[in-house]
Amino acid sequence: MKLRTRLAVATIAVTLPMTFALFWYDAAARHRAAEQNLTEFVLGQMPAAREQCEAAPASFGGELRPRRPLGPPPGHGPPPGLAPPRPRAAKPAVVHAYDETLHSANPEAPVIPDALALAIRGQDVATPRYVIPGSSVEILARMPWGTGPCAFVLARGTTDPAWGAVLPESNVWLLPTACVFAAMLLAMGPVIRRIRKLTEAVERSAKATYADAVVVEGDDEIGVLARAFNAAGREIRAQLEEKDRREQALRHFLANTTHDVMIPLTVLQGHLATLREDAAAGKPVDVGALVSAMDEAHYMASLVHNLAVTARLEAADAKLQASVVDLDALVKRVVGRHRPIAKQLGISVETAVPEGPVAVSADVTLLEQAISNVTYNAVRYNRPGGHVAVILERVGKTGFRLRVVDDGPGIPEAELSRLAERGFRGNEARTRAPDGQGLGLHIAHRAAELHGFRLTLRPSEYGGLEVELQGVVDAPSG
Repeated sequence: MKLRTRLAVATIAVTLPMTFALFWYDAAARHRAAEQNLTEFVLGQMPAAREQCEAAPASFGGELRPRRPLGPPPGHGPPPGLAPPRPRAAKPAVVHAYDETLHSANPEAPVIPDALALAIRGQDVATPRYVIPGSSVEILARMPWGTGPCAFVLARGTTDPAWGAVLPESNVWLLPTACVFAAMLLAMGPVIRRIRKLTEAVERSAKATYADAVVVEGDDEIGVLARAFNAAGREIRAQLEEKDRREQALRHFLANTTHDVMIPLTVLQGHLATLREDAAAGKPVDVGALVSAMDEAHYMASLVHNLAVTARLEAADAKLQASVVDLDALVKRVVGRHRPIAKQLGISVETAVPEGPVAVSADVTLLEQAISNVTYNAVRYNRPGGHVAVILERVGKTGFRLRVVDDGPGIPEAELSRLAERGFRGNEARTRAPDGQGLGLHIAHRAAELHGFRLTLRPSEYGGLEVELQGVVDAPSG
């Protein structure tokens, strides 16, 4: 339904009931005023007509004309400058007399309705109930003497003249009401045209992926709406651009990851083929090929774990699933996971933990992957016969420090400060996998950041790299 039609329907739905209510109230006011006038007229005239009524009750009834004009008493006219009041009755009242049992001796008198007879009990004047007030007025009045054939009087009259009226006698007032209604609909014309124009502009902008701004006209609510849409369009464009950038980055990421996985997978397949051929020929196992195969498998496992963790860290609503984590047990798991490959590479991995448990509030999966990445780098980029130490210790009563130290070839000072950047790979790492993602230390740095820990990289005193993770324990030691 169009706006103008809806406005017209809504206006009619409001105006018609209000007009009906106004007419009903006006009719009810006239009716009440006529009842009051009729009551005053009957009570004022019947004492003089009592003798006639009681003398011939069988013939009493009909029009009761006033013995004197109804109006202000002599000497009580309207103040100077004011018009005299209209007469209080244009037509005489029609009355009939009834005895105490509400029966009339006049056969022409109407029967009193049961509802009216019930209503007169305990009061002096009763009137019929009505839903829609009409022009006829009826009252049943108890006379002051209360006995005889004229104990009650039923009087009927009309609402003319319109004493008590709320509305003017002429219905000319309806014309301005209709004019206001028409003017309101006409005034909505420009507003509706502006809304249609705004709708067309919004549709064009949507087809152009919100690249076209909506023309803003005026400072009213429609102009505010247009500016709000332009602001929303800019936000949507920014989100679409960000989405495109993310999709492009994801495509590159998948391409590089595929390359990263294919390199060690190809090497692993080659080593396994060599081992199978040697086994088929009855040759002894080539330990070097076996160690290299284990190395490639270990590398692929680490890469897959890092990809899963990276996807979780870069989610828009990345949240920690925190729980109490025993760092002693975590360190032992990480070291145990890397010792087999370290042994095959001729690298010694040692660990040291305090006697008492060191508990922290952390996401165990994320924190374990971070420490595993640091340990993996220390093993993988060490030289044969090298050493790696994973040392956990308390710092005071509220802190802990975890250090991973190696005596490998080390990292140049120029590269040391950038190791935690995503995608950065040192020269040694680039020789291992030229198109690698460089995720290991980036994940460790991001995990420490989310936990409120501090990750520090520095040259170790043994010539290699020292990675230090510091934070607050879950419960201070006693």
